Amino acid sequence: MEKWVPDVLIIGAGPAGLTAGRRLEQAGMKPLVLEKDEVVGGISRTVSHNGYLFDIGGHRFFTKVKPVEEFWHEVMQDDFLLRARSSRIFYAGKFFDYPLKPLNALFGLGLWTSLMVVLSYVYAHLFPIRDERSFEHWIINRFGARLYGIFFKTYTEKVWGTPCSQISAEWAAQRIKGLSLKTALIQALIGNGGRPKKKVIKTLIDSFHYPKRGPGMMWEKVAADLADQGHKVLLNTKVSKIRWVANSVQDLVVEQGDGLRTVTAPHVISSMPIRELIENLEPAAPAEVRRAAQSLKYRDFLTVAIVVDKEHLFSDNWIYIHDDSVRVGRIQNFKNWSPYMVPDPGKTCLGLEYFCFEGDGLWTMSDQELVDLARDELHALGLANRKDIENGTVVRMPKAYPVYDQNYAESVDVIREFIGTFENLQLVGRNGMHKYNNQDHSMLTAMLAVDNIRGAKHDLWSINAEQDYHEELTAKEVDQPDEYAAAALAASQPRVPKLVDVQGAMDQALIATFARLDKAALATAMGLVFGAFLLLVTVWSHVNGQPAAIAQLQLLSQYFYGYRVTYAGALIGFVYGFFWGFLFGWLLAYLRNLALGLYVTLIAHRARAPSVRRVLDYI
Repeated sequence: MEKWVPDVLIIGAGPAGLTAGRRLEQAGMKPLVLEKDEVVGGISRTVSHNGYLFDIGGHRFFTKVKPVEEFWHEVMQDDFLLRARSSRIFYAGKFFDYPLKPLNALFGLGLWTSLMVVLSYVYAHLFPIRDERSFEHWIINRFGARLYGIFFKTYTEKVWGTPCSQISAEWAAQRIKGLSLKTALIQALIGNGGRPKKKVIKTLIDSFHYPKRGPGMMWEKVAADLADQGHKVLLNTKVSKIRWVANSVQDLVVEQGDGLRTVTAPHVISSMPIRELIENLEPAAPAEVRRAAQSLKYRDFLTVAIVVDKEHLFSDNWIYIHDDSVRVGRIQNFKNWSPYMVPDPGKTCLGLEYFCFEGDGLWTMSDQELVDLARDELHALGLANRKDIENGTVVRMPKAYPVYDQNYAESVDVIREFIGTFENLQLVGRNGMHKYNNQDHSMLTAMLAVDNIRGAKHDLWSINAEQDYHEELTAKEVDQPDEYAAAALAASQPRVPKLVDVQGAMDQALIATFARLDKAALATAMGLVFGAFLLLVTVWSHVNGQPAAIAQLQLLSQYFYGYRVTYAGALIGFVYGFFWGFLFGWLLAYLRNLALGLYVTLIAHRARAPSVRRVLDYI
């Protein structure tokens, strides 16, 4: 039997594991990668069905971490395409542009619903939920309850299979950070105002890179390059035991076919699900650690790829399905990700994504039942005619998403403290650290782990130290390991939103109790309410032709030049209403913040807390 003598054992051949392998090879070390599946790439794989290629979830290649970007281009070179992003939301039988475009949303939702959305937004900012414990609270505070119910609740509960009130606020902070109704409106109405872009909001990114033949193409190439250099990537190889003594991993027992084999190395990097890692320890981990691991939950995922005998169906890369009449959560159009994904340009390959739990009704349906379900739902949504659908296939992906429930953080902390005592074991990647991060961050943790093996002292868990998301990294471009590690440790991962960095418990209590109003947000909302009200009243009076109402409204022409009770006058009235509503809202927020700022200053002064600057912060 061939003897394996690696310098580093890597568990998992997904983005994190293969990134670690490539970095180790470039550093002159010998990695051995162990993968229990029959293909590399993890959830970033590409699957082929009769020559039609499809992605498991749709993987955009976007990052602000330069070494990750350089890694991608170094591997893919000319096979890396730059693609325009296009996506929409399907709700109540209509399509809505995403990111949000005000006129599209206005006409799609209708004037009344749009007005209710704005009023709900105003209410949420006047009377915010103080203790943001859940996803529901986080979204309502930023978008209002009405928009939350329309564009967030149904889709989110499809994805997670859990009421939004039971999902941690940290998930919202991570996936939607920096975007609000005000941000989306300003971005859609006036763009960046001609100023140089200082910060890109994650959900507003309008382009991304993508390998010609899907993300799996990248990881297949990395695995092949490792093999060419004499380093093994062993598929169908499951780690069944991790034996440890005195805070050090001694060896791994792996299953290959019907046989077992023991392998050892000075260092181990693991991207296997953290729950499985703890379960595989021998001797067993302490009872508290095992309980923490068993409490961690995962959301599973399956894709139904459908071939449609149509050259063009829709221009989106993907569509979010917020309609609760169907079970599909998102639909990918892989031809629009890359034309190389479809061998026949006269046909289209769609990927219908269903979120489920392993063993539930969706998961246990036969492949044919799932293909039939996908066919029926495509037809019901009006995206494809049933007669044009030729065939399909199914790919199931267990443990696709680590779940951020209310107790996960405490459980991860218990495991982290225990694993921290191991001198030669590092955890990386999404499931390896139970962090719902994107591909680039998984790669970054692997890069830092390799640096640690070479003598660095990076705390991979401290990448959560600040709340900026890695796609919002605005520091200078970082090139060297020490520089990008420092930047990553400071800014690449999200966390639960912090209110303000203040000194002492008294300061924290004051800020949490007296949150300031965003002047621009309230002014914009009040302007829209006033303008919409005057527009609706004018149109109603003009249509109904009541002389008394028209006469009363016509008096406004003495103050609003050009205003008339006509359709054109309604638009002029909207402009005037928006202008005066904006001024009133801004002044109201200013005076309210000033009063609260003075009050907080008085309280803080009595408590001997530093507070002079806080008055200005509130204003």
